[in-house]
Amino acid sequence: MLDQTPKKSDDIAHQLASRIVRCEVSPGEKLRQDLVAREFGVSQVTVREAFLRLEGQGLVISLPRRGTCVASMDQKTAEELKVMRVALEPVALERSVPNLTPEQVQDIEDAQDACDFAETVEDWEDANRRFHLAVIAGCDMPRLVAEIAELQVLYSWHYNMHYAGRWKKRADRDHAAILAAIKEGDAATARIVMQRHLSRLS
Repeated sequence: MLDQTPKKSDDIAHQLASRIVRCEVSPGEKLRQDLVAREFGVSQVTVREAFLRLEGQGLVISLPRRGTCVASMDQKTAEELKVMRVALEPVALERSVPNLTPEQVQDIEDAQDACDFAETVEDWEDANRRFHLAVIAGCDMPRLVAEIAELQVLYSWHYNMHYAGRWKKRADRDHAAILAAIKEGDAATARIVMQRHLSRLS
């Protein structure tokens, strides 16, 4: 019997989003419902639900007579994402700092270490996103955190499309400064460093 639970469509959407963000499928490439349904062992109804989630994220588009295709991102959209991240993430971080548990601070440190020691751009990008989500884990504003998480996914996609080939292994001084401020309970400094950090995004 085919699995028709809502969680299955979420899982499919997550896995397809990961492929798109990693540029394993190219902008304009068609996603066929029947093939995706066969791959995951679900009905096409479940796949359509997953596609709708991806469309809501801006990762795919539905075109008349062409079906569902991977979307593209222009520089104007990337700049909009940057502006939104600069506006939202420092606020979430400042609210998060006083509430972070020792375990959550350790998660942040682990993510920073993973960034610094990453050997591939894929590993670095995953760790970088982990860091940016971990530092706002104490922000008791779930809608804000969900919006930021979606922005980070979209920006990762932009980065992988345009800058992954230029990536070089390096330690991130801003991440280290943010972590130091968090350990000192200095939310204001953490916010300032994060704002500066995000303002330098390409």
